[in-house]
Amino acid sequence: MANKANISANSSSCAALLVLAISFIGCFAEERDIYLVLIEGEPLAFHGSDDKRRFDLNSDAYKGQAKRLMDSHDRILQSTLEIGSYNKLYSFKYTVNGFAVHLTPNQAKKLENAPQVKLVERDRRAKLMTSYTPQFLGLPQGVWTQRGGDKNAGEGIVIGFVDTGINPSHPSFANYNPFEPNISHFSGYCETGPRFPLSSCNGKIVSARFFSAGAQAVATLNTSVDFLSPFDAVGHGSHVASTAAGNAGVPVVVDGFFYGLASGMAPCARIAVYKAMYPTVGTLADVIAAIDQATMDGVDILTLSIGPDEPPRDTITMLGIFDVLMLFARRAGVFVVQAAGNQGPAPSTVVSYSPWAVAAAACTTDRIYPGSLLLGNGLKLGGVGLSGPTCGRPLFLSKLVLARDVILRVNGTFPRTPQYIEECQYPEAFEPSLVKGSVVICTFSDGFYNQTSTLTAVINTAITLGFMGFILIANSHYGDFVAEPIPFAVPGILIPKVSTSEIILQYYEQQTHRDERGVAIKFNAQAGIGEGRVASFEGRAPIVSRFSSRGPDFTDLSRNPTDVLKPDVIAPGHQIWAAWSPVSALDPMLTGCNFALLSGTSMATPHIAGIAALIKQYNPSWTPTMIASAISSTATKYDNYGQLIMAEGFEITSTYNSTHFDFGSGLVSATRALDPGLVLSVEFEDYISFLCSLADTDPVSIKAATGIWCNHSLSHPANLNLPSVTVSAVAKSLILQRSLKNVGNKTETYLTSVVHPNGTTVSLYPPWFTIAPQGTQDLAIQFNVTQAIGDFSFGEIVLTGSLNHIVRIPLSVKPVSIF
Repeated sequence: MANKANISANSSSCAALLVLAISFIGCFAEERDIYLVLIEGEPLAFHGSDDKRRFDLNSDAYKGQAKRLMDSHDRILQSTLEIGSYNKLYSFKYTVNGFAVHLTPNQAKKLENAPQVKLVERDRRAKLMTSYTPQFLGLPQGVWTQRGGDKNAGEGIVIGFVDTGINPSHPSFANYNPFEPNISHFSGYCETGPRFPLSSCNGKIVSARFFSAGAQAVATLNTSVDFLSPFDAVGHGSHVASTAAGNAGVPVVVDGFFYGLASGMAPCARIAVYKAMYPTVGTLADVIAAIDQATMDGVDILTLSIGPDEPPRDTITMLGIFDVLMLFARRAGVFVVQAAGNQGPAPSTVVSYSPWAVAAAACTTDRIYPGSLLLGNGLKLGGVGLSGPTCGRPLFLSKLVLARDVILRVNGTFPRTPQYIEECQYPEAFEPSLVKGSVVICTFSDGFYNQTSTLTAVINTAITLGFMGFILIANSHYGDFVAEPIPFAVPGILIPKVSTSEIILQYYEQQTHRDERGVAIKFNAQAGIGEGRVASFEGRAPIVSRFSSRGPDFTDLSRNPTDVLKPDVIAPGHQIWAAWSPVSALDPMLTGCNFALLSGTSMATPHIAGIAALIKQYNPSWTPTMIASAISSTATKYDNYGQLIMAEGFEITSTYNSTHFDFGSGLVSATRALDPGLVLSVEFEDYISFLCSLADTDPVSIKAATGIWCNHSLSHPANLNLPSVTVSAVAKSLILQRSLKNVGNKTETYLTSVVHPNGTTVSLYPPWFTIAPQGTQDLAIQFNVTQAIGDFSFGEIVLTGSLNHIVRIPLSVKPVSIF
């Protein structure tokens, strides 16, 4: 019995140790993640042909080849990893040949060494790069007139949107055109699901799909907002789609106030929706699957107001899988426009790196919403806020109180933190009788600085306690803050400047009586908030927005500059009215709203997409590079005052003279881009030659990413035939070349001129030339360094045609040595 007892005890001990060991191992189990994999073999779009339009997607040959690719992906996984230990999320088969898989880092290393595997990259996740602009860009009087008015602008063009989905019931996406669109080149599909019935694909929306395998693999989705359908619960995708292709003349009404009419850039273009971003998470796997599908469907324009906001870690920026996919989308005939990023104004913050995608930076327009605050002493001060006036009349003044003076002095159990005392976040902190019917001064403090306090909470407090209105003032301890006009459900105004805030506080203290303890006992100050919803059109515009990411472009994590101009162009991206989703899952302040006023390069990107659609409609045979050239070479670097475009700096009110690294080629001009005179064109093979000429890469890496060996390199990376010239280092002298094509229908003579970058002289040959329709002309560009500056300097080549065409080629060079 003793032996049995010992055996039993020993067995129990062993079992306990085994459980402990399993628990210990479980604590250190590898965290799984998504990996993107490219493998050998041509994808479907380029299997035996470079022309994707020749492929019949319904043919047995196509379906058979698609199955062979998917089977090959499964065989690689099954022969390398234990079945059941991984989860394949997608097979990429049209634009690139590869797949997305959810597994551990050790399994990813095994895949890297597997036969046929070219490249393995960890998913970097994807983020959102978060009316009046058609008039600002001159569309109704220009391009729309040429295309038969807004009822024809963009007809026959399909714009694809990889984003958060779309709100199909919004009037911006109603189908007001009874005629079937001529989009035989496009073949889409309407996926249904929560809040997205089949009727959502109504002819304006011609296709709608959603991609969620990546999101579901890395996060637990919230079924109340993460709808597994193309429906947009965020609002961002609807905003972007309506800016590019929303119907013309849609009334913008928020909180019962009419702000004007909104129109997309190309209001008759058709919309193809590819939802890949969710309120809970966005993965690069879902985005890449969406891009692959959009290219296969045959979209003309691809709009990417989303993407990774950091460069790849294990390769140069242009060879990350996201950028490689955009390269092959362009090879397939798709014009790709991408948000430049929202990390400005610091240099080298662009997140669009490659010359085959157009990077859109953001700028202001000349529309502002001036708010006003009237004090009891007659002083009128400016501020920001889309709200109606107090008591319906701005001249009717109400009692003015400071939040910290009207908190509960007794029976208050709340913590004495800034959020309670001065930031107006919690109604329970206030004495109701003192704040009801009053204008309450709230202060920007620690909570707002740390982004834990919100305007939504201020408004809720105001509504709960019956404030007449609220003022959010700047705090001298934190300095000025950035204020954007936001619709308020109650009268309110933001005072973002410390100097203005001090004027308010000085007046308030003069009118407030305090006892010996400093407690306010009598409030004699008065204030009224004026109408803040009426737009004013004045001041300099455009100005490059502070948040808009800046160049120079770079090749790696060390931000070594490369010979490509980024951003490419600027477009309105500041305070843009467009469609929204009432769910507004990420912004409670906009819940219930059908329109939102947003800022970001996300908003600039669809402006370029819509204008590209108009150019494609007007010139249907043009390639994506020809469209990109027309947009860049006709852009303007001057504002509405005829001066060089300014850019916002780090300080709240600061501006500086901008450069090509702020605005690219300049502000897009839709009318001039339709008829640019000359264009510069680039073929797919040229991009490969460009990659092969970069000093920071090797042929094996290029072959792994693109499937193509380096059989030819450019003599210099800056010889890629772009509508700009960027050289990261010029020693002594350098000769480059550009090839120009006349896309006009008449022979034209051009005179050349140069604005020389500091530290250089630039010579052009020939100094003038005559070019026939569809003819080409090579232009030699010689740089001679006259002074080693060690930093970039800027200039431009101007080609002035006898038929009034003007072609501008920006110059951005760094003269490093005269020897």
